Amino acid sequence: MSAAQTIPVRTVRLSDFAAELAQVPVFATLTPEDLISLGDVELLEVPAETVLFDPAAPARDYCVMLQGRAVADRVEPDGSITRIGKARTGECFGEVVLLSGKQPRVKVVATEPSRILRFSEQAFWHLMDCCPQVRELILANMAQRLHTYQAEIAHREKLIALGTLAAGLMHELNNPGTAAKRAASQLRENLARLQTLSLRFCDRENTPTQMACMRELQHDAIAHAKSAALSTLEQADAEETMADWLAESGVDNAYRIAPSLVAMGLNPSELNCMKHEFASDGLSDALNWLESLVSSISLVGAIEESISRVSELVMAVKKFAYDDRCGLRPVDVHDSIQSTITILGHKLRIKPVELVKEFSATSPLIRSTGAALSQVWTNLLDNAIDASPAGGTIHVRTWSEPGSMCVSISDQGSGIPADLQARIFEPFFTTKPVGEGTGLGLEIVHRIVTQHFGGSIELNSRPGQTTFLVRLPQSPEAALPALPGCPS
Repeated sequence: MSAAQTIPVRTVRLSDFAAELAQVPVFATLTPEDLISLGDVELLEVPAETVLFDPAAPARDYCVMLQGRAVADRVEPDGSITRIGKARTGECFGEVVLLSGKQPRVKVVATEPSRILRFSEQAFWHLMDCCPQVRELILANMAQRLHTYQAEIAHREKLIALGTLAAGLMHELNNPGTAAKRAASQLRENLARLQTLSLRFCDRENTPTQMACMRELQHDAIAHAKSAALSTLEQADAEETMADWLAESGVDNAYRIAPSLVAMGLNPSELNCMKHEFASDGLSDALNWLESLVSSISLVGAIEESISRVSELVMAVKKFAYDDRCGLRPVDVHDSIQSTITILGHKLRIKPVELVKEFSATSPLIRSTGAALSQVWTNLLDNAIDASPAGGTIHVRTWSEPGSMCVSISDQGSGIPADLQARIFEPFFTTKPVGEGTGLGLEIVHRIVTQHFGGSIELNSRPGQTTFLVRLPQSPEAALPALPGCPS
């Protein structure tokens, strides 16, 4: 109970509440003689909004709700509140702290006027010692609450991981989406210009030689729409030379179309045939038409590339979000890592951090649900990016050992102090500043690797290099075919 709230407490005989305790499942089997042997307890009659357990003032009591209602909220490291349980009339609470020896960041508040019997720590252990049937029920309650608690924090951590991926997906989709939109807008302008130039070109009476020259240039330009890359200086010189030649030849938009003509692999000497065959206005229309045509083909390629990038991202998210629905199946570890890298790519670029992959030549298959693996890589890579200095490098390596697939993820951050390394996999322990970490990520990773896969995870950290090494057992069953309809 909070020190700030002083509530009258009466010492009472437990046997005086035999009728009410008969309605409490934990105590229902006790006889009046049993209750007498348990001695005295405390009776609290508390108004609504009374704080019964406060993280700032830890209490080690066992409580029985005779009448009323209370709620338990966990205070997260970032200051947010998560509702984790309720206590109604006939229910008990407080055994988890007493039996586990840990004091969670939990706040318990009575939400309506309540009558509560409170056992001190000494009285609780006396109860556990003297009443085997009560002890069995209390242990069963604790096991159920721990199971619910672990499921809840696992769900919360997966939502955090999905949130990280969603933020990454937003950034990653924005880039190809913006590029495709920009290319489509330019393509619309090009098509309008092409139509105008084509109509103007058709109004002229072109000679067979002029048409042959145009066909040859069009064929060569389309065939070499993307020429060999030039150095920055070489490209600038080539574009300046082309623009000067076009301007001297009376071609409109000389400095606008010069870069595109150079990109096609054309140079002034190859365009001399057109200069001799066409009048100045005909040459201008012909070259502007040619540039618009090839530029449009290039823009279509940019749109195709952007859409392919979007499809790649959608597939990466699908593998993460839907693999659990497919049950156990062969999962390619490399593919799982690459999907996570794809979605976290924006964080690597923003910082910026270089990611170096050294994958083994063999295809490493693990029989599992893919989402479990994705959650491991998401947490480890996200932590590595956060820890890395700008301009640093993250190394991801995979290799095989007898019976195991090994994955190491290393960053060049400041490292984890030696005195904290033993606690790094504990729930709610984090080395990040307040509000920036939940302390759940590495605990979830450890649980997935060790319990889900039966593998191991090791930490090796010193200033300038921190490495997490994951070993996942491999077995012949991993080569079994995937289930129908599941992503591969």
